[in-house]
Amino acid sequence: MKAPEFSVAKEGFPFILFCGFVALICAILQYRIAAFAGLTVTAFVTWFFRDPERTLPEGENAVVSPADGKVIRVEEMFDDRFLHQEVLRISIFMNVFNVHVNRIPCAGRVRRVLFQPGRFYAADQDKAALHNEHCALVVSTASGQEYAAVQIAGLIARRIVCRAEPGDQVRTGERYGLIRFGSRVDLYLPKGSEAAVKVGQKVKSGETVLVWAK
Repeated sequence: MKAPEFSVAKEGFPFILFCGFVALICAILQYRIAAFAGLTVTAFVTWFFRDPERTLPEGENAVVSPADGKVIRVEEMFDDRFLHQEVLRISIFMNVFNVHVNRIPCAGRVRRVLFQPGRFYAADQDKAALHNEHCALVVSTASGQEYAAVQIAGLIARRIVCRAEPGDQVRTGERYGLIRFGSRVDLYLPKGSEAAVKVGQKVKSGETVLVWAK
């Protein structure tokens, strides 16, 4: 049986190299406890930035999770910031133990990338969606509908990475960014979308179907 491949997101290499360098210096100076602590931190940081392969579900109309974590909101609301219409919002909270690489929920063309500086409240709080620093990716699908995937910084997470740019043609499950050290991703879908997940459910980016698009 072929062993599973282990890959690391490129954004993690500076942190891994720095932690490893500190551990090496401590080992050379024979600071054994510090060296062991440095190795432990290096191993954790390497594991944190893991980037496993994912298997997409069958079906062209599957809208997959953009993040690993736990569903904390499934609600209908009026979105006056990104899509300016009635939407279904699904919120996913990522803790420090989740994979933090974010993936495209549904294929389409990137219309807008909206970055907004802000606060750093705990990402599972209601006010985080409104006031925290965030980056919204607005995508137009082949059917002409739009959705928004919003990366939201958290209490510890202070760095949002979004590689997608306006005009990019993106594929379902494609990697497009990450948020460092725990946070949240909100997905805004057109009115009439029916959620295939519920609050409290654990989801995986690129694999778990959140909605079957009509």
